[in-house]
Amino acid sequence: MKIGILCYPTYGGSGIVATELGMSLANKGYEVHFISSNLPARLDITNPNIFFHKVNVQTYPLFQYQPYDIALSSMIYRVVNLYKLDILHAHYAIPYAYAAYTAKQMLKDEGKDIPLVTTLHGTDITLVGQHPSYKHAVEFSINKSDTITTVSESLKKDTLQFFDIRKSIHVITNFIDNSEFEQIGQCQRKQFAKDDEKILIHVSNLRPVKRVEDVLQIFKNVHRMVKSRLIIIGEGPEMEKINQFLEDHPELIDKIRLLGKVNDLYRILELSDVFLLPSEQESFGLAALEAMAASTPVISSNAGGIPEVNIQGETGYLAEVGNVEAMSNYAIKMLSDEKLLEKMKSNAKNQALKFDLKNILPLYEKMYGETLEHFHKHKKHPSHHE
Repeated sequence: MKIGILCYPTYGGSGIVATELGMSLANKGYEVHFISSNLPARLDITNPNIFFHKVNVQTYPLFQYQPYDIALSSMIYRVVNLYKLDILHAHYAIPYAYAAYTAKQMLKDEGKDIPLVTTLHGTDITLVGQHPSYKHAVEFSINKSDTITTVSESLKKDTLQFFDIRKSIHVITNFIDNSEFEQIGQCQRKQFAKDDEKILIHVSNLRPVKRVEDVLQIFKNVHRMVKSRLIIIGEGPEMEKINQFLEDHPELIDKIRLLGKVNDLYRILELSDVFLLPSEQESFGLAALEAMAASTPVISSNAGGIPEVNIQGETGYLAEVGNVEAMSNYAIKMLSDEKLLEKMKSNAKNQALKFDLKNILPLYEKMYGETLEHFHKHKKHPSHHE
C-alpha cells in the first residue's frame, strides 16, 4: 500500500502523531509519502520506504497572502499521479483535507480517484473550525472525506456538536512507543535537584490555552509545603508571564529551570515526580501520555480528552480548569507520601502501555483496509445520488 500523509511539520501533537504513524507504517513495509511545508520535526528520512515532498509557494507581489492551499493541492495531485498512491491521510481538516479534496477533483477530471482519510486532532474543531471564516470549509472538508477519525471520544463529541456531520466518526486514540522509554537510563537527577527535593515538570508550547500561570501558582503553593523544583520545557508567547513571575518572586528564581526546547525530553521526564497539565483545552493530552510512559504521574485539568488518559486517583489527579488550589493540594498530597507516589508512578506506566503503538497501529491498518474496500466497492456500484 502506498500512503500519502499530509501534516504540519511542527512539534505540535498532530505533527508528531502523523510522523510517528508514518514511520511505523514504513517500518512495516508500506511506502509512505509525506507532503508538508517543511520536513516534519521527527521524520527519519533515511528510511527507504519514506518519501518527503516539500510544498513550495511561489511568491508573487500581487498576493498579500501567498496561496499555500493552491500549492498544496497541486503538490498532492502531482504526488498521487507520479507515485500512484492508494490512499491519502490528512491530519487536520484545514488546510489538509480541504486541499486534498481539491486535488481529488483535479484527479477526477482525468478519470482517477483516491480515498481520503481525515484525522481531526483538536484545534481544527475547537478553535479554527469555530471561526466564521473557516467553519463551512471545515464542515465541507470533513463531510467530503471517505473516513473520519478523531483522537479521543471527547473530540468526537465536540465535532458532532459543532458541525453537521453526515458520516460516522471512528475514534483511534493517540499512541506512544513505550520501547523508547526502556533504554533511556536515568539522566543525572542531581543536575536538577538535591536529594531531598521533588521535581515538578511542565512541557508545552506555552500558549495561553496551556495556562502556564496556573503551573507557576501550583508550584508556588507546593514549594511552601514540600521541598521542590520546577522544570519548564518549551517555548512560546507566555514566556513573558514566566519572566514576570520570576521578577515578582525572586526567592523562587533558583528553584525554577527554563530549558526551552530539548532533544532528550524523555530522559528529563523520567527523573520528574509530577507532571503538571492545567490546560484549558486538550483534545487528547499527548504530553500527559508521554509523562506517564516515563512513569511520571499527572496532575491536570479535566478538560477535553485528558480524563480518557489520566485516571483520577490512579495515574494522578484531575480538577476543574483554573482550580489551582485543588491541583496544588493534590500535588502536595502525592509528593508528601512516598508510598502513594510510587504506586501512582507504577499505575501511570501501566496506563501508558494501553496506548502503546503496537496496540494502535493495527487499528490504523484495519481502517485503511476497510476504507479502500468500501471506496472501490462504491466506485463499482455508485449510489443514485451522484
